[in-house]
Amino acid sequence: MTKNKTIEIESKEQFDIINLTDEIISFVKQSDIKNGLVNIQSLHTTAAIFVQENEPLLLEDIKKCLNRLVPQNIEYNHNDFGRRTVNLCNDECRNGHSHCKAIFMPTAVCLNLIDGQIQLGSWQKILFIELDKAKDRKIQIQILGE
Repeated sequence: MTKNKTIEIESKEQFDIINLTDEIISFVKQSDIKNGLVNIQSLHTTAAIFVQENEPLLLEDIKKCLNRLVPQNIEYNHNDFGRRTVNLCNDECRNGHSHCKAIFMPTAVCLNLIDGQIQLGSWQKILFIELDKAKDRKIQIQILGE
């Protein structure tokens, strides 16, 4: 059996971290699927889904780490609209840094579902992170199982 749902969220700024755990657990309960897999996927190239402790100081550390790995204030070819000819929109922004941060973060996470419960550790939460700017975002959930 398969169940699908799309969650629509609105991020407020770069590095906005949104806890999706309760909404996903609620969908799992509604699905009546007891054993299988739960896949949670971002539909965006400048946002990510990850499982981590939802502790404010740790989340600040993660943001600092991403900024150290991929600074915003250096030159990115993606931002050169004089040379770039692919995937340009009317409201295109200079977000090469956001795409490069995204390669260090997962687009999706897949979690075990056993006896109707998503298998999360004591402190684990399912989190969305915005790597660009405030935007409307879509997250898809798919439950596969019996």
